[in-house]
Amino acid sequence: MELNTNYKKGEKGAWISIIAYLCLSAIKLLIATIGGSAALRADGFNNVTDVIASIAVLIGLRISRKPPDADHHYGHYRAEMIASLIAAFIMMTIGIQVLIDTVHSILANEFKRPDMLTAWTALGAAIVMFVVYRYNLYLGKKVNSTALIAAAQDNKSDAFVSIGAFIGIIGAQFQLFWLDPVAGTVVGLIICKTAWDIFSQATHTLTDGFHPDELDEIKSLIDAHPDVKEVRDVKGRLHGNHSLVEITILVDPALTVSESHRISDHIEDHLKERLNIPHAHIHIEPYREKTEAP
Repeated sequence: MELNTNYKKGEKGAWISIIAYLCLSAIKLLIATIGGSAALRADGFNNVTDVIASIAVLIGLRISRKPPDADHHYGHYRAEMIASLIAAFIMMTIGIQVLIDTVHSILANEFKRPDMLTAWTALGAAIVMFVVYRYNLYLGKKVNSTALIAAAQDNKSDAFVSIGAFIGIIGAQFQLFWLDPVAGTVVGLIICKTAWDIFSQATHTLTDGFHPDELDEIKSLIDAHPDVKEVRDVKGRLHGNHSLVEITILVDPALTVSESHRISDHIEDHLKERLNIPHAHIHIEPYREKTEAP
């Protein structure tokens, strides 16, 4: 129930991104056409990719809220990662197209001085995106949503993209006309880099990747339990916005089943309270003293 509530809260961030990107992309593309700025035009197309990515995140969050069924015993939480993958592919496609267009403009020597209105539009958009970034990052950490945190990072990169477009347009005002299309090329590269980062994170999660430092932290916490003789194995994977861990511990073989069960309950409580791990499968085995060979 709590996870579904978190996903519902996460949807607010996706909606804010969608509305912001829709407005900014329309304004940027219109003013770029009027003012003749390749950098602002590329920035506008960048925001179009962000609309698509935000919609994908929203759909993923919606599907993730579905309860377990006959075919999905662990729920639908990984739909969030699939949504991130789809968004990454779309962003990479548009990023490559932006690169092709701007590089062609540079090679064809199609340089011109853009109107200053395009510069102020880029600067205003950067400010808006920094505000959206801060909100989505706060919300993503609060509900522990990898897709929303990825969207927040995309918001931040978009703010820097707009600043880059602003610099390129200002440079063109001082007869450095090549700066505008070059800024557009940089925007295309940033789109591709952001798409790659999202793709890498999503595939790492979908292939059951888990950071070794987190496993070490889990092991250290369990090792500190007075009734645990040895931690034999710790495995972890991400399932949507929460971790699933499997742990094998060794305890005194003289303990009863009830006493051993009490130890596993204590460990589960500690993992949930201190490391925010709500699900842990703990396997208990008897501890054998190591004897030296004669």
